[in-house]
Amino acid sequence: MTTRVLVGVGLVIALALAFFGGPRASSEPDGLSKVAIEQEFERAERSSASGDSPLADYSVRGVDDSNVATALAGVIGVALTFVFGLGVFALVRRRAQES
Repeated sequence: MTTRVLVGVGLVIALALAFFGGPRASSEPDGLSKVAIEQEFERAERSSASGDSPLADYSVRGVDDSNVATALAGVIGVALTFVFGLGVFALVRRRAQES
C-alpha cells in the first residue's frame, strides 16, 4: 500500500468519525470542566476570544439542525487540520531537500 493510499484511507476514516461520531459525543462536561465545577472555580470563567467564531461550541453557525451543525464542524476541523499538516510536511520536505 502506498503512502498516498494510506493517508487517503486515514483521511476518509477521520472524516467519517467526525461526521458520524461528533453528533453522538457526550454532552456531559469534559474533565477540565468537571474539575472546575467540583472545585467551584467555574464562576471565574471568562468568554473566549473565539466565542463568536463560525465554529464556536463545536457547531457551524447558521445551521439549524444541531446534529448536522456538529457533524459539519467536525468535518471542517478535520479538513483544516489535514490541510495545515500537509503544508507543514511540504515545508519540512522542501527544507530537507535544500540542505
